[in-house]
Amino acid sequence: MKARPFLLAVALTLLLLLGSAIGLAWTMARQSPLRIADRPLALPRAAQFVPRDAALSLHWLVDPGRLPDYAQAVAPAARRHAVREAMTQLRNGAFALAGLDFEAELGDWLGSQVSLILLDSGAEDQPPGWVLALASQDRDGARRFLQRFWQTRSLAGTDLQISRYRGIGVISGRGALLGRDPQPIATALIDDDLLLLASGRGVLEQALDSSQLDAVHQLADPQLQSLVKRLGRGVALLTANPQALEHWFDLPASVSQRRDLQGVVAALMPEGSDLRLEGLLRFREPVVVRRRADPESDTLLHAAAGPAEALAVLDAPARLLSDAEDPLAQWLGPVLRAQLDRADSAALRAVAEFDAGPLLWEQLPVGWLLGTALARPDDAVVDAALRDDGLVRSQLQGEHGLLNVWTRLQRQRSHGKESLQTELAVAREVADGEAWWGDSLESLRQRSDGKGGRSRTAQLQALTADALVEGGSALQQLALDERLAREQLQRWRPWMLLQAVAGRPLLPTVQGMAMAVTAGDADIQLAPEQAGVSDTLRLRARISFG
Repeated sequence: MKARPFLLAVALTLLLLLGSAIGLAWTMARQSPLRIADRPLALPRAAQFVPRDAALSLHWLVDPGRLPDYAQAVAPAARRHAVREAMTQLRNGAFALAGLDFEAELGDWLGSQVSLILLDSGAEDQPPGWVLALASQDRDGARRFLQRFWQTRSLAGTDLQISRYRGIGVISGRGALLGRDPQPIATALIDDDLLLLASGRGVLEQALDSSQLDAVHQLADPQLQSLVKRLGRGVALLTANPQALEHWFDLPASVSQRRDLQGVVAALMPEGSDLRLEGLLRFREPVVVRRRADPESDTLLHAAAGPAEALAVLDAPARLLSDAEDPLAQWLGPVLRAQLDRADSAALRAVAEFDAGPLLWEQLPVGWLLGTALARPDDAVVDAALRDDGLVRSQLQGEHGLLNVWTRLQRQRSHGKESLQTELAVAREVADGEAWWGDSLESLRQRSDGKGGRSRTAQLQALTADALVEGGSALQQLALDERLAREQLQRWRPWMLLQAVAGRPLLPTVQGMAMAVTAGDADIQLAPEQAGVSDTLRLRARISFG
């Protein structure tokens, strides 16, 4: 009996120690920089000041002050210091675009919600107006910043106008923003903890007008709320109208200028050292053709091998090249046609144009390699097209059986003598129930040897590992190695802007890129006869950094 108080004391001590350990671990986990990537996506309060027809809105949902910590935590040990500096410069440069010094003016009070809004000016020769919404960690930070902001510019000679608009205090004037020529500036403080900074009083009033009507602003948009829920998780939310998609994101005019296109809603999510973007391209009517995923796509992808520089899995290449109405074909068809023209191969073009899909296309250092279903396309149809191009079909004994080969005779002249030489255009072999087409015997050999790893296949599998495919819809997929990824990114307008903001080249850090597009679930109730179409294209891209 005497031992009971001692045992109770020991038990109580252990419980206290265990509780303290759990509390400490929970607190450390919450404060870990890695947690900024693990958050549900939601519209911030600033969305109340964003018109639904805004050209572009970007809602950043994590504390910008913690971005360098996250970048350092996920970077390779040898590059952590350099990566932290690069992220710090990128963050500071982004705020400098709005004329703000992050470390001197914002770092001590800025919270985890920052929104950028671009509003069309209505005139072709005028740039869009912008509004920056900054949420404060406390109720004094934004007010202190506002006082310093206007005091500094007033001392520099800015004439201030102070008034009220819709019951909110508005300060406006013309002043220099961080080394720029004097520009119109306007600010408004909402409930002491949300600051609106705009490129002029008119733009600010437009944002304040939007907040008054639920039918006008984003926060009360049920369709947008539904789309955000479908996207799931992310650290940033982007919306863009068709004009912004064409001007800022290089979407082809054949899609961006469709009258039924509404725009895009996209989420940004860091995954370790990778960056993933997932978006929903929305239409007002069900116009996107839905196709069921063919199991042959996975079979071909599993059989792909060799040191591929690029790997594409196309659900229905013939449809992409011939359908003039489907938005997916209008978007990807010209891209596919350009690649066929660049390859300048009659055999490659014939297989793609007659293939109902799926088609796997590997770009190897030695040439190209195609994988198709055994009877799609029919080799007799391809043979007829190649005969029209002057190619002759014959058979050749390969390492794993007979090969069908298409060749042509070429006249060669060497040392003053002429001779005839057989040129191989394409060789076809059958392996494990699939047909493989290569522009050289070496391409077929590299696939069968399986040497060089499966990097591109792994990229696609990582990209589509979760529920990207809604309702079993077919995917159009592409994976690029570091060289081809850098070539594509360096011509993309958002990337060029990102590098300008960072003040340094970012391409050397890119290690690869993968993309996938599919018909998404419909946002509206469809009639039974419309089961084969959708009003949404779902897209995903993943950039790998090293």
